Amino acid sequence: MRVIPGAVIGWDMGAALALGLALGISSPAMAELLPALEAVMVRRVNEQIAANRD
Repeated sequence: MRVIPGAVIGWDMGAALALGLALGISSPAMAELLPALEAVMVRRVNEQIAANRD
């Protein structure tokens, strides 16, 4: 993950692509799916971080 103090800003896409390739997932599928998955994950993790601060 790419992080700043108190927030997640994204995934390390190089690592995500390498993991996908190691799992046998096609590059076109990863190019299509990873950005949407990253956006949801970043939003949810940041919501959890904010909730834990309160």
